[in-house]
Amino acid sequence: MTAPRKIVSDVFSIGAIDWDRRLFDELIPLPDGTSYNAYLVRGDETALIDTVDPPFWPVLMRNLERLGAIPDYVIANHAEQDHSGSLPAVVEKYPEIKVVCTPRCQVLLEDHLHIPEDRVVTVEDGEALNLGKKTLEFHHIPWAHWPETMATYLKEDRILFPCDFFGSHMATSDLFADPKIIYEPAKRYYAEIMMPFRSLAKKNTEKVAALDVNMIAPSHGPIYSDPSFIMAAYQDWTSDSVKNEVVIPYVSMHGSTRIMVDYFVDALVERGIGVRRFDLTMTDLGKLAEALVDAATIVVGACTVLTGPHPKAADAVFVANALRPKARFVSIIGSYGWGTKIVEVLQGMITRMDVEVIEPVLAKGLPRDGDFEALDRLADEILERHRGLGIA
Repeated sequence: MTAPRKIVSDVFSIGAIDWDRRLFDELIPLPDGTSYNAYLVRGDETALIDTVDPPFWPVLMRNLERLGAIPDYVIANHAEQDHSGSLPAVVEKYPEIKVVCTPRCQVLLEDHLHIPEDRVVTVEDGEALNLGKKTLEFHHIPWAHWPETMATYLKEDRILFPCDFFGSHMATSDLFADPKIIYEPAKRYYAEIMMPFRSLAKKNTEKVAALDVNMIAPSHGPIYSDPSFIMAAYQDWTSDSVKNEVVIPYVSMHGSTRIMVDYFVDALVERGIGVRRFDLTMTDLGKLAEALVDAATIVVGACTVLTGPHPKAADAVFVANALRPKARFVSIIGSYGWGTKIVEVLQGMITRMDVEVIEPVLAKGLPRDGDFEALDRLADEILERHRGLGIA
């Protein structure tokens, strides 16, 4: 369990650290665990900001009791269960408490958690709640990463509580983030959670930047005592700029596609292009997502199964299409036995990506000299396009 920890006067972190969780949403690997951060703000009245994943409700309850706190309000920044899942228990334990959320969040709380309508107070963008000595100001940040999300700003202490926004899946006893340690988990988290809504994440980052924020306290991972670090990172990740890099997720059944990938990686490196290569039989999905944040080009290495792409290659393309990275170019390399439709199938799976498809290179069986020459031409075309962007 996690004991209450003081952030500043009358503001406490009272959530839970999940040291052992290794999969989120039955999809996302968690190599470093995670946390479900909840916060307590005391004025003349008391507000609980977010709750915890339901199995950790006893931790939150004990922390409230340790502080002798009886909250008057519970702020639901986001309706997803890892943050609002304990709301039914909170509402039951404190019969006078009011749930504060956006109008869209109220609908989701009713649908997912059956929170009674008469226990909810909705707030509009920019509306404030005066606790006496402490003032909470609510800022709607839709699609960070659900449509109903808001951030809560504690004006007197200049602390922003943005729920999932700026978060990281990281179990740590450190209350405050070390920039050297948190950068990769935060980027990985952005890639998995926020990147599908990059344009809106950019607008929400600009909205937050306009506030006088001294500290950012997300609901996953440690607190940013210096918000400039994570703000600069989000400004970079949400921008339109890309790097002179090619991401190559691939799978090879009998070695032919792997031979092509080996050759192609060398061809790219010889041309001064960075490469991030992922064997899809063992790749951590979060590592692949993180690599997609900046890369200018994605080249899928896919062998053929029953004329279609290997399922692991199709899975990687499905994920890339869902995450909608800012890559500008896509291509396919791979091998087939007697016939293939992998190009048609994979191209049909990237309808959400705004990319130019560069002519794929497919080899029948073991690649021959002509196939390697085609890989060189593909590397040349990628270099030309990267130069056109001014990144090579």
